[in-house]
Amino acid sequence: MRIAVAEAAKTPDPRAFELRRMRIVATSLLAAMAALFVATSLTNLDWAILPYVRAFAEAGMVGACADWFAVVALFRRPLGLPIPHTAVIPNNKQRIGAALGRFITNNFLETRVASERLAQVDFATVLTQWISDENNAEKAAQWATRLAVQAIDGVPSADLGHFVGEIARRGVAAIPAAPLASKALSVLWARGEAQELLDQALDFAEAALLRNKDYVLRKVSEQSSRWVPKWIDGMIAGRVLNGLLTTLREMHDPNHPWRSELSVAVENLTLDLATDPELYARGEALKAELLENPVFQEQVRTLWQEIDTGLNTQAGNRAEMTRKFIDAALRALGGWLRDHPDLRAKFNRQLRLVILRVLLPRRQEVAAYVTQVVDNWDSATLVHRLELQVGKDLQYIRINGTLVGGLVGLSIFAASRFIAAY
Repeated sequence: MRIAVAEAAKTPDPRAFELRRMRIVATSLLAAMAALFVATSLTNLDWAILPYVRAFAEAGMVGACADWFAVVALFRRPLGLPIPHTAVIPNNKQRIGAALGRFITNNFLETRVASERLAQVDFATVLTQWISDENNAEKAAQWATRLAVQAIDGVPSADLGHFVGEIARRGVAAIPAAPLASKALSVLWARGEAQELLDQALDFAEAALLRNKDYVLRKVSEQSSRWVPKWIDGMIAGRVLNGLLTTLREMHDPNHPWRSELSVAVENLTLDLATDPELYARGEALKAELLENPVFQEQVRTLWQEIDTGLNTQAGNRAEMTRKFIDAALRALGGWLRDHPDLRAKFNRQLRLVILRVLLPRRQEVAAYVTQVVDNWDSATLVHRLELQVGKDLQYIRINGTLVGGLVGLSIFAASRFIAAY
């Protein structure tokens, strides 16, 4: 990673190369004008066109020098001379920072402008297209994995365990117990899991009675009067046992009256858990008692220690599994957004709303931040960065000044010769 950063730092900026190239072009054009002026001034040839060429070169030199002075004066003092109103940018660094901050705030973070601009951006489509690229999804997963692993490894295990446990405890404490139990019971009963559990309980009870038939008969005989014959005790116990077994088998029928009564009781309990203030209070009291129980807290600590031990002993597998999970999650998110236009629209609305709510109330903070950043730059850094951005275009001003100045000078010279002739 450090090698890549170092290589990136050594890579020359293409903007600097273009700036140097255009400077050479503009300076070469000035030198060409100077050479042409000297040549036409020293020659003994009596060509009628020579005065016009000399006038063009002379005016071109003037235009080139004037525009060179103007361009250089923006960033530094020409030839190092203390000429007034030169080195405009370094001398007005604070004003430039404040003006730039106001410009960004007033033109980009104004409510109407920001809303209109954000409305034109389809964030969801951009995200979907980016994630759809396998390389992007894999790189994002690798980056997130490294960040997560480094973050976890950088925090002491005890502190992390306490933090996770505290979050879990607060999360549980924030959820009302009775309404949650009502929803869970309603879902389980509606999906049939509770019915299956009841059938399993009936099977277990039937198997337990059959397995302990002799024990039940013996207990009935022991509790009977000594004057009652044993065979009568056995008959009574057998009939009772057979009645229980028959009832348990009959209760497997979904239409059995007792199951219907149980269904009504469960529905009433579900409603009471959701609406009864007394059950709500009892649920909260039981939950608070459970959370404060030292045994529960010790179990949470033990569970975290087991998880932490497993993570540390399988660090390589953990990182690879995390990467695969994040990669799959990103791909699923991309496919989900791609296949659901309504979700993309909702995602865009929510993201725009978040951006507006986060940025717009802090417009002045953004302006102050921009101003502070510019103020913290030294003059050389500011000049260098601005030159990289606009220096190439400013060299075209020098080139144009040379050519336009030459043409203007040629026109004036031609006009003067024409006037003198008449």
